Amino acid sequence: MISKRKLSVSENKESLTEDASEARKQPLSKKTKKSHVHNEVEENDNVFVKFLKASGITLKTGESQNQLAVDQIVFQKKLFQTLRKHPSYPTIIEEFVSGLESYIEDQDSFRNCLLSCERVQDEETSTGTSYCKSLIKLLLGIDTLQPAIIKVLFEKLPEFLFEKVNSDGISMPRLIINQLKWLDRVVDSKDLTTKIMQLISVAPLCLQHDFVISLPEILGDSQHADVGKELSDLLTENTLLTVPILDVLSSLQLESKLLTKVRQLVMGKLSSVSLDDLPVIIKFILHSVTPTDALEVISELREKLDLQHCILPSQFQVSLSRLRNKGQTSFSGNQENSSQDCVTLLFDVIKSAIRYEKIISEAWIKAIERTPSEAEHKIFDLAMLLIIYSTNTQTKKYIERVLRNKIRSGCFEEDLLQGTFYIHYLVLKDICPSILSLAQSLLNSLDQSIILFGSLLYRYSFMFFDTYCQQEVIGALVTHVCSGNEVEVDAALDVLLELVVVSPSAMRLNAVFVKGILDYLDNMSPQQIRKLFCVLSTLAFSKEHEANSHIQDDMHLVIRKQLSSTIFKYKLIGIIGAVTMAGVMAADRSRSSNLTPGSGELSSEQCTQVTSLLQLVHSCSEQSPQASGLYYDEFANLIHGRRLAPEVLEWLGQTIFNDFQDAFVLDACDVPEGDYPFPVKALYGLEDYDSCDGIVINLLPLLFSQDFVKDGSTRTSQESDQKLVSPLCLAPYFRLLRLCVDRQHNGNLEEIDGLLDCPIFLTDLEPGERLQSMSVKERSFLCSLIFLTLNWFREVVNAFCRQKLPEMKGKVLTRLKHIVELQQLLEKHLAVTPDYVPPLANFDLETLEETPHTSTAVSAKIRMKGKTGGKKRKADGGKTSSPDVLSKDDNSECDPTLAERSQQEKEFRGKEEKTSVSLQNYHAFFREMDIEVFSILRCGLVTKFILDTEMHTEAAEVVQLQPPELLFLLEDLTQKLDNMLTPVARRVPFLKSKGNRNIGFSHLHQRSASEIAFRVVQLLNPMCNHLENIHNYFQCLTAENHGVVDGPGIKGQEYHTMSSCYLRLLQIFHGLFAWSGFCQLQNNNLLYSALGILTSRLKPGERDQSMEELLRQSFHYLQNFHASIPSFQCALYLLRLLMVILEKSAAPAENKRQIASLAKQFLCRVWPSGEKERSSIPNDQLQALLGIYLEHTDSVLKAIEEIAGVGVPELINSPKEASSSTFPTLTWTTFIIFFRVMMAELEKTVKGLQAGTAADSQQIHEEKLLYWNMAVRDFSILINLIKIHQDTKLTKHVPLLKKTLELLVCRVKAMLILNNCREAFWLGNLKNRDLQGEEIISQNSQESTANESEGDTSFQGAEGGEEDKASDGEKERESDEDESDDD
Repeated sequence: MISKRKLSVSENKESLTEDASEARKQPLSKKTKKSHVHNEVEENDNVFVKFLKASGITLKTGESQNQLAVDQIVFQKKLFQTLRKHPSYPTIIEEFVSGLESYIEDQDSFRNCLLSCERVQDEETSTGTSYCKSLIKLLLGIDTLQPAIIKVLFEKLPEFLFEKVNSDGISMPRLIINQLKWLDRVVDSKDLTTKIMQLISVAPLCLQHDFVISLPEILGDSQHADVGKELSDLLTENTLLTVPILDVLSSLQLESKLLTKVRQLVMGKLSSVSLDDLPVIIKFILHSVTPTDALEVISELREKLDLQHCILPSQFQVSLSRLRNKGQTSFSGNQENSSQDCVTLLFDVIKSAIRYEKIISEAWIKAIERTPSEAEHKIFDLAMLLIIYSTNTQTKKYIERVLRNKIRSGCFEEDLLQGTFYIHYLVLKDICPSILSLAQSLLNSLDQSIILFGSLLYRYSFMFFDTYCQQEVIGALVTHVCSGNEVEVDAALDVLLELVVVSPSAMRLNAVFVKGILDYLDNMSPQQIRKLFCVLSTLAFSKEHEANSHIQDDMHLVIRKQLSSTIFKYKLIGIIGAVTMAGVMAADRSRSSNLTPGSGELSSEQCTQVTSLLQLVHSCSEQSPQASGLYYDEFANLIHGRRLAPEVLEWLGQTIFNDFQDAFVLDACDVPEGDYPFPVKALYGLEDYDSCDGIVINLLPLLFSQDFVKDGSTRTSQESDQKLVSPLCLAPYFRLLRLCVDRQHNGNLEEIDGLLDCPIFLTDLEPGERLQSMSVKERSFLCSLIFLTLNWFREVVNAFCRQKLPEMKGKVLTRLKHIVELQQLLEKHLAVTPDYVPPLANFDLETLEETPHTSTAVSAKIRMKGKTGGKKRKADGGKTSSPDVLSKDDNSECDPTLAERSQQEKEFRGKEEKTSVSLQNYHAFFREMDIEVFSILRCGLVTKFILDTEMHTEAAEVVQLQPPELLFLLEDLTQKLDNMLTPVARRVPFLKSKGNRNIGFSHLHQRSASEIAFRVVQLLNPMCNHLENIHNYFQCLTAENHGVVDGPGIKGQEYHTMSSCYLRLLQIFHGLFAWSGFCQLQNNNLLYSALGILTSRLKPGERDQSMEELLRQSFHYLQNFHASIPSFQCALYLLRLLMVILEKSAAPAENKRQIASLAKQFLCRVWPSGEKERSSIPNDQLQALLGIYLEHTDSVLKAIEEIAGVGVPELINSPKEASSSTFPTLTWTTFIIFFRVMMAELEKTVKGLQAGTAADSQQIHEEKLLYWNMAVRDFSILINLIKIHQDTKLTKHVPLLKKTLELLVCRVKAMLILNNCREAFWLGNLKNRDLQGEEIISQNSQESTANESEGDTSFQGAEGGEEDKASDGEKERESDEDESDDD
């Protein structure tokens, strides 16, 4: 049948081709045999005209429409009955059709028959029908006439195929085909299909397109399959018809195989099609997707579909660079409308598909999720996730999870997001609410990279969308700022700061919303207040627009109101806001590229406004030392972070220098006289001058004059008529002075270098035995004196640490040594001074937490219990929080400074000094060390020259960085990295105040995390030097002790100091390389540099190595330090550091085994014992290291079996205070830790076991059976270990574990029965076996032994890997190991 049909088709094609060629040869005049007079009724006596007239149609000549006098249905019924009742039926039909053929030989008549008829109605017969079909259409509705009429039409159609469109715009071929559309019934649909396909094959291209598009409206459902095959063949022959054919195939009901075939054909051409054709092609591809192949199709589609290169790629790159470099106030589309319309239509097609087909949306998300690398992701991927997020609400959580994972892995970067908004901004504008909802969800995250991505969504939505969307963005950001969540507030304010710079005009329109945030200042941190006032000040005082007076007025009113407030907190907020606003007003704009020369200078009026504002702040804060200290610190931060106009700096330099000298500096000969409680002496001078030469810092007299110990508070006396000069302001005022000098003289501090080596008016700070006999006020006075001296020295080191002269470096090292000595002395004073409240050193708002007043010293009783925390206290009228609270907040898991130092102090100092305290509790009362201080780590041997009175060299002294000073610097750097690079993002509970984790890091927070990481990378080389030196120290110490763990050298102070330095260096390395910012593309070069520094320690001079090679060499370099690890905590951090390096590698298999090997070595190593021979290994550290070992080992089950089968028996057979010989870390104290970790890993491993399938080979089946058997045996061993240890908490889990094992055996039996292998399962008595599986012959002996010792019986069961005997009520139990062997 098929061959015959094809033959007939070919014959008909030939006839149609001949007819078409004939039609092209004949002139038009030969087609018309007679002419008609226009607008007259056709008068003819043939059957065709008579029957039509009798049925109700009057034929008209010329351009007039044929007239229909009756309803269409009535006409069809009359004509059918006339033909059917005619005596010569059915020959009358041929005669009727012959009359039609002769009538339509005239082109005008034919056209009238194809056009709609004119309905002739009167009032009586009117039915309200306004539209009438054409005569041909009416005749096709009669079944007896339809085949003949269709034949006539297809015979006539070739005459018009190659004619041009008439002057009236009517195309005769299209008009003819339209007659066949939407017929109520097709008599011979197969014949009609054949004729249409023949016609399509010979028609010109323009008509082929129309004919193909008309197929769904002509054909019946029964012909869809045949037409689909024909069209698929035509698609391969004529690619120009791809779009209409695919459009038709999408509308037909076809088999999936055919659709798959066509889809594969189209998919291969997808990359070469034009943008105009994409919507139809994508519609067909999505229409042909089935649940089984959805993921495969979508994956291939997203690989081959790249809209970025379809839309003006050159213009795309230019605009991206312009947007990145300069920014735009707003974005207006400048792409071609046609291209953008096609893209919009394409996304409409995709939206429709994913809205109604769940499998498409899920497959698209999975395809993007499975794309591994950043390079394989396209702009289209991100656009699709956003569209699906807005279209399909059920997949929102799934999309958020995928986005978070892609952001963390670095696959979705800023450039990709920026390109997405540029290419598809018109499409994304319609889903703006969904984008803002997604941004809100991402901003409420704990990961900094995810928060940054959410911020970018807000930023680009504001830059690319219209005014309405911009208002929505600002509203969302304001909501975040007012939420009270610290992370959200910071991120939202950062976005506002960027938008003020990038789009100032648009931001100015929304200034009223931003001003509303001023009502929520109470819950903001100082840094957040600075950001807010910076945003508002930038809007108010921008030079581009002068119409900002209303914003300026509001700012001045708010600041004056806060400065004059009697509530101290609001006064401090006013100080921060005023200084920030002054910084914006006085910014140096002379270097701005868009300003003409001279236009950026500050006018005299503006300079007067700035100085007046600063004088107002000074006058409002001078009566309060805390307010003054905050003012000086804020002003210093402003000078450090911004480039102020020269006029303001000049005014500032003239006032600060003189005021500081008058307030705090005396001549050395002016020894103060007064009734002081202690003799005043000039101490800590670095130069030997005569008594009348030089200067002295006047500290002790100032402290005494302020009566610090009057009532135990840190407040000065408040005489309203006297200007107060408080020693609390010494350090912040000096910081302001030196930064001003540094800025004015480009880093040269020669004007103030006398303050580096000048002495201080103090007293003997080490009174010895007299300390116990002093009064509380006297001891508190000495403590305050030491605190203020320490803070002075800290600021001096901050100031002069970057000086290049060797003599200056030597003095800085000496001051650093003084700091360490004073800290040791301070610990002794604090130990005998309970309830002491130190003077404030940091003046941020965090110190205003209202907390109960209690002791700050750690009593001997608390230390004996090992506690470091304490109750919160209130200091300075509610201005400061307890150091005990600070220690709780500052010490995260990655920085256990307090615990370690407390432990070392116990071991070294003994019982005599149990009342000593850790200064870590007083972190908030020390001045912050700047990040530049750590350049001291580069110092080697420094030669310090001592000069005589005539400035000649009298002697030379060589100084270097000693271990105590090194430890001081490393501890401070560790705290900074822990606070900045590994932030602990915590959810603030409801009705609970914020933590104090950021106290003491206000200067650090002025910088970005990227800048801190860059600084630390610059310090890697000197830190590697120190690490290698410490490594050599412990190697030599081990050699001297001949490998003895508790050798004579490990109890000394030097050993503990070096061990602490070792730990801090490893923590710093870990904090740096574990920084999440390295996942971001812009920080790849920094990571490359850091790894290059580590690699150069092994292979100096090698360059241009791949990232993978750098990771491998860095891993090898760090691994080499394992032999000199002095403590278990150092071992844990070394492993964590290696794990961080391993995570960044693409081939981690070998290094993973190395980590497992090192972890096992540390578990099998004897560590120095702590006090009273107790284990020096904290439980949490042991649990972490054991977890690392089991996580990285090749076989978890074998590792667990080794510990349980070798280590535990050794422990049982050893004395009570001893440990396992193979695993010395396994003791009776740590057994519970080992059990907990092994059980957790075993449970995780068993859950991950894959079930066997019938398709697996026999070898795979055997391997899985053996592996399952090993897991069951390990479970049984652990159950018996519980009985050995006799732990009540663990014993309660035994019934559930045994039930699980029994359930497993029953499932094995059911599986064997199901597979007709019941004989492989049998019941029997349990047999005792050894670890090798051999049966123990002396069964009776074993049973007798079991009666004597229940613990021994349990252990034998553990060795054999068997279960205990059945519980009460059970006489027989299945043997897990024997049955597994039989299986």
